[in-house]
Amino acid sequence: MRASRLLSLVLLLQDRGRLTAHQLAAELDVSVRTVYRDIEALGAAGVPVYAELGAGGGYQLVDGYRTRLTGLTPQEAGAILLAGVPEAAAELGLGAVLTTAELKLRASLPARLARHVDEIRDRFHLDAAGWFRETETHPHLTALAGAVWNRRRARMRYRRHRAPHEVDRLIDPLGIVLKAGVWYFVARVDGSARTYRVATILDLTVLDETFERPEGFDLASTWAEWAIDFERRLHRGVATVRFSPAGLERIPYLMTRAMARDVSSGVGSPDPDGWTTITLPIESVRHAHAEFLRLGADVEVLEPTELRDMMRASATAMTHLYG
Repeated sequence: MRASRLLSLVLLLQDRGRLTAHQLAAELDVSVRTVYRDIEALGAAGVPVYAELGAGGGYQLVDGYRTRLTGLTPQEAGAILLAGVPEAAAELGLGAVLTTAELKLRASLPARLARHVDEIRDRFHLDAAGWFRETETHPHLTALAGAVWNRRRARMRYRRHRAPHEVDRLIDPLGIVLKAGVWYFVARVDGSARTYRVATILDLTVLDETFERPEGFDLASTWAEWAIDFERRLHRGVATVRFSPAGLERIPYLMTRAMARDVSSGVGSPDPDGWTTITLPIESVRHAHAEFLRLGADVEVLEPTELRDMMRASATAMTHLYG
């Protein structure tokens, strides 16, 4: 661990020039005292690092010195995949590994390409988290990621909606997916692949027993198939509704993706009042009621009757409330 940190320290100085002890401590997530000890160790090992005293001072390498110890370890090479989502890497327990891998890559680049990397980073940023969502806690995510990587069988207790609400499962963890800021994982259970939300795990024990991954298993295609099937199973009913022109414009921002997709593909000609009638998939009457209320007076439910009655009751109650 210390050897990796010493290399990271050298690469930081090589990449950024002069840095203070406090800056190095912040980058390496260690104390300033540890930085002092590491600088001494580097000097004893023959690395030409020296200190500039006074305002604007700090540690730096002798001009022209470049380390060639920039080969990536297998774990660092794998972490490069998460370079665009450092928060996700940190949640998986790979934050420090990713930082070291990026430093090694930059150290191996000519100065012109290193500057180009900085320019791209200044212009593009990927934020994978969804809007307006409380951050979930994932105390078992790092252990789960280790089980996936090492092909270790695990025993988990998780929470689900239907009874019994707490269930034990023996699982073969096959892969982890980050979808719109929410962590999921795919595991083989009783011979078939199933998908779970990481936040539902109540307890996880990684076993010593290993397993063989299914031949031909592809995480991306498995996830895509599950997502399509999940959406299809989720929307079990339909509703016929009228949208005002303003309501149609707000749909992509307020409705579910399945609803928005059907609106974009099924919009017909507006009626004389400018309103458009569309049949949409709904998860349930209660769920659709909450969705359509977001559009206020820019939507009218025609069918089913139960949903229309619920909308009417809500409108009446709001009229009484606001006078």
